[in-house]
Amino acid sequence: MYSVALFPINPPPAASNPACRPSSTANSPGPEKLAALIDKSKSANQLYQIHAFLYRHNLSDHQILSFKLQRSYSAAGRLDHSLSIFRQTQTPDVFFYSSIIHAHALHNLHKDALLLYVQMLSDNVTPNTFTFSSILRSCRLQAGKALHGQATKLGLESDTYVSTSLLDVYAKGEDMESARKLFDSMPERSLVSLTAMITCYAKCGMVREARVLFDGLQDKDVICWNVMIDGYVQFGSPNEGLSLFKQMLRAKVKPNEATMVAVLSACAQIGALESGRWLHWYAENHGIDINVRVATSFIDMYCKCGSLEEARLVFERITHKDVVAWNSMIVGYAMHGLSDVALQLFDEMCRLGYKPTDITLIGVLNACGHSGLVREGREIFSSMARTYGIEPKVEHYGCMVNLLGRAGYLEEAYDLVKNMEVEQDAVLWGALLGACKIHGNVALGEEIAGLMMRQNLENSGTYVLLSNLYAKANNWEGVAKVRTMMRDGGVEKEHGCSSIEVNNRVHEFVAGDSWHPRSKDIHMMLEEMNAWVKAQGYTPRTDTVLHDLGEEEKEKSLGVHSEKLAMAFGLISTEPGATIRIVKNLRVCSDCHDVMKLVSKITRRTIVMRDRNRFHHFENGSCSCGDYW
Repeated sequence: MYSVALFPINPPPAASNPACRPSSTANSPGPEKLAALIDKSKSANQLYQIHAFLYRHNLSDHQILSFKLQRSYSAAGRLDHSLSIFRQTQTPDVFFYSSIIHAHALHNLHKDALLLYVQMLSDNVTPNTFTFSSILRSCRLQAGKALHGQATKLGLESDTYVSTSLLDVYAKGEDMESARKLFDSMPERSLVSLTAMITCYAKCGMVREARVLFDGLQDKDVICWNVMIDGYVQFGSPNEGLSLFKQMLRAKVKPNEATMVAVLSACAQIGALESGRWLHWYAENHGIDINVRVATSFIDMYCKCGSLEEARLVFERITHKDVVAWNSMIVGYAMHGLSDVALQLFDEMCRLGYKPTDITLIGVLNACGHSGLVREGREIFSSMARTYGIEPKVEHYGCMVNLLGRAGYLEEAYDLVKNMEVEQDAVLWGALLGACKIHGNVALGEEIAGLMMRQNLENSGTYVLLSNLYAKANNWEGVAKVRTMMRDGGVEKEHGCSSIEVNNRVHEFVAGDSWHPRSKDIHMMLEEMNAWVKAQGYTPRTDTVLHDLGEEEKEKSLGVHSEKLAMAFGLISTEPGATIRIVKNLRVCSDCHDVMKLVSKITRRTIVMRDRNRFHHFENGSCSCGDYW
């Protein structure tokens, strides 16, 4: 905590400072008028003048005026002056304490707020409902539970503000059991407390339960809508989030900055560029403040929807950029494989005095990984602690393993993992196993997969990578063994899915899909595409079909991959020459990669595809990845 004395407790003698000499009080405003003036003050400068007046007229110790001044300084952003008044108060009562605790909590000075609360108890000042609703903002789960006990002893648990604040603590701590118990015992439930319970459900991933409570509300404010939308978006249901946002607009509830952040995240997840552009227009034309947080969400959305140009335009318009905005732009260039631009932007960021964060260096190392910049990646990784004061975390090691592994330095990557000082995780080992699959190193792949299974780090991806490694080596006995293990262990392979946005609607496809309303037209286009590419010398990569099938069956299997279905739908549903944008949940297969290069040349279209790892921009027969992915 800090304390700054704004005025001397003992002013200089009147004789030496005529300006401070007490004047006649005959025409001076009384305490009531002064209190009203403090309440009406709109700036710190106005408060300074009133504060000086109180000193000149020996009113600096007036309890009510001091309290109002302390509270008003906090509201004006001068917490230092507010704390100074508090420290000069002889015996601060519960209102003084509650106000200063509230101010510290609002300024995210949570440790200081808790220390003030402890001081309050030491001074034998009993907390009231406002104290609890203020201090609970600064509490994590364990401290919140302790305060819950205190509130119960004082008979304040049933107060709406206190119980709602407790619900917020349980929501942040994802303690569903305590939240539900408290919620069920509440005699009255306000919109705020109902929203707090919806938040708790949403944060715990219980979106269905949150929606039931949400739908039962007669009057919903923007905060309630935001919580429900964000719940869908954060737990893998972006389409439902967008649908609810449309309902919000139909209900005539005006979105705010938090709404924009949640909905833009939904657009980013599914690659809905048209919807994201509409949101940009809406924000600019409906008085929504595009502050640095909202602007950064637009950057993230445009990057993940495949439009780096629009992302950069938003980035350049931010007057006061923070490091998060820089990170989003650097990560965006990295995921698109524009490694040189990402590294240049990183150098510019450092030159301008911004301090890189963990996320910055993850973005930079990923940029190196997508282009095989091994030397640059090694230099950045080895200098993290020395140059930037950041100790490598498991995510940074993962970037290096991916970089080294894809470049063929499997043993170096393996040594890095074995000798790292932080605990390895499944993602790290999975990256190394994936590199073994790329380079066909069966022996090392088996060793890594075995290690993951012994340490209970395996997941469905582990089995799939090992199976694919065996299949690539034509070891069908090994493939059968892995699939038996998956079946016996109840492990299900993640199915491939591709989506494309056309006319503000997202269409999803799985391999062999025939359920789309235009399925017949889509499959006719697939046949036409197949004829086009074969005329250009295309030969299906049947070696990538990791099943023990005949050549004809393998070719048929390749022809109906989800990304090809999405591309065919894009060709029949958009204007000639229009860019086609596809999102796939898994890594694009090499056969589809070949076909998309040829189709981009034949149709003279740009095809932008986002797979699990990165973006691919297909144009005039080539891909931005340079076939390194």
